Amino acid sequence: MFAAIEAGGTKFVCAVGDQNYHIVEKIEIPTTTPAETMEKVRDFFSQFEIKSMAIGTFGPADINRQSPTYGSITTTPKEHWQHYHILGYLKEHFQIPIVFDTDVNIAALGEAKFGASKEVKNSIYMTVGTGIGVGAIVNGEMLQGLSHPEMGHIIVKRHPDDDFVGSCPFHQDCLEGMAAGPAIEKRWNKKAYLLEKDDFVWELEGYYIAQALISIILTLSPEKVVLGGGVMKQRQVLPIIHKYVQEFNRNYLSFPQLEDDIAEYIVTPGIEGLSAIKGALYLAKTQLNED
Repeated sequence: MFAAIEAGGTKFVCAVGDQNYHIVEKIEIPTTTPAETMEKVRDFFSQFEIKSMAIGTFGPADINRQSPTYGSITTTPKEHWQHYHILGYLKEHFQIPIVFDTDVNIAALGEAKFGASKEVKNSIYMTVGTGIGVGAIVNGEMLQGLSHPEMGHIIVKRHPDDDFVGSCPFHQDCLEGMAAGPAIEKRWNKKAYLLEKDDFVWELEGYYIAQALISIILTLSPEKVVLGGGVMKQRQVLPIIHKYVQEFNRNYLSFPQLEDDIAEYIVTPGIEGLSAIKGALYLAKTQLNED
């Protein structure tokens, strides 16, 4: 059995799976304080005989295995979790191989191995929800440099009809500050799902997401773009994103994927709701084999 944790800002999803990545059992735990949340995580996994574990967490996080603070959540806006050594806690209670990464990286891996981007070697996965994060798969491997990519904080141009100042505590009007779930709620005083029929809400959302995507496409040249997260369940935004990506490209990149085939190029997840968990199970098994 392998253990998988998708540690999100709203909830922790914990699952155990077999060697074929079939999920045997899965639970959701509200993200409250580290002490309360992690005790419930420990109790769940203690029921099983686990060979290895992988965790993908909300960020920013230290995923550099050579770093003395590897396995820590760092400068998160979630005050209780700032500089919390989540890997250290797990290693205290489970004497097994444990690998640590970000939630969006392992979601990108899950889609690359089992979902919408499994037919290509180079892809990105963007989650638009409580925050915005982007994971990149390059030649089949998760992209990592100084740390994990932070493309959710790309600077975007303001829409001419948008006077919202932005909600990011660090940058104010970056992509996350203008288009994440809390930004939508703060701008309109309603949650995204209550604004389903308001066309201008989704025009703005598509405008900002498309700006970030064209920057990422120009930089990484992915063969597939997957958009997930709670906000992207509002499927009416997808054709708006397609429209603006084409508009911002201005025919500079001449590929079918950015022209007639854009609806097959920028897509929603193939294993929606399980992208990160499946990615974590894959990573846990890979880690055990490496060890």
